[in-house]
Amino acid sequence: MVIAVIDGMGGGIGGQIVSHLRHELPSYFEIYALGTNSAATSAMLKNHANKGATGENAIAVSVKKANVIIGPVSIVIPNSMMGEVTNKIALAISEAEGLKILLPLAPENFELVGLENKPLLLLIKDAIASIKKEFNIK
Repeated sequence: MVIAVIDGMGGGIGGQIVSHLRHELPSYFEIYALGTNSAATSAMLKNHANKGATGENAIAVSVKKANVIIGPVSIVIPNSMMGEVTNKIALAISEAEGLKILLPLAPENFELVGLENKPLLLLIKDAIASIKKEFNIK
């Protein structure tokens, strides 16, 4: 099983996601750290992702192999993260066959309505619960 964690900017959100995934899921899950920049990839690798890759093409190629793709909702919004999410990245993620779990952390000029306002830690726990449910993990 492959989980692709995608993040940009400084990789703080992705790093936290990887850390909690590593702690909560069985070791046979392989975690890919896919950063829009090297700082993001590095932050996720420091939290024990199995593999890391950086940039538009690396993300577009790697998401095809993922059973689950997880990151903030901005990973499917072109030009978000101060332009780090390109059209190619957003399209590759959207078209990938794996389950997408998007944390409702939207860019400034987007508002997601009808969602409960939760701290990041609780959003990550909800995401992990979704993965466990999807793959029947106790």
